[in-house]
Amino acid sequence: MTALSLDDFQQQLLAQRSYLLRYARLQLRNDAWAEDAVSETLLAALDRPQAFGQRAQLKTWLVAILKHKIVDALRQRRREVVWADGSPDGEADPMADMPFAADGHYSQAPAEWGNPEQDLRSRQFMAILEACTEKLPPVQGRLFLMREWLELSSDEICQELSLTPSNLYVQLHRARLRLRECLELNWFAGGAAA
Repeated sequence: MTALSLDDFQQQLLAQRSYLLRYARLQLRNDAWAEDAVSETLLAALDRPQAFGQRAQLKTWLVAILKHKIVDALRQRRREVVWADGSPDGEADPMADMPFAADGHYSQAPAEWGNPEQDLRSRQFMAILEACTEKLPPVQGRLFLMREWLELSSDEICQELSLTPSNLYVQLHRARLRLRECLELNWFAGGAAA
């Protein structure tokens, strides 16, 4: 290659660096190792520009070299121990922070998770119930919330809103029928309970 074409080749290599770095980070999951692998790839390409031969795209050729460098890095670092605190002198006991006892069991029992799937379905059900409650006519929605969520007695509701007990029961009955219909359409028939 002539001096001018070598300069062009170097510029083309540098233009591919960010792509190669993303590729290496994805494979190695370590920024320093990825930087090293990409640097070695670019140095290998600069060392033997005649090997390129333009039989493939430059990016394809560089990725092929990078793959070999990644495999080399993985082999080389397979036996390395990475200390979280950065002190390989052995002063800190690496097992001290482990949640396991010497016999391999948990040193402390893990917290009870309950039933996450049931909790999620309960939250979804409550969201649908709230949406159905909001669709009720205003008077029925207010009465239902006062009775069922605020747990006010029928007498308290009747006094507060100047209603007769029979009117209250009719309104609550209608609200429950509408809620049941809404829940059957949006929860039970919708497959959310399955």
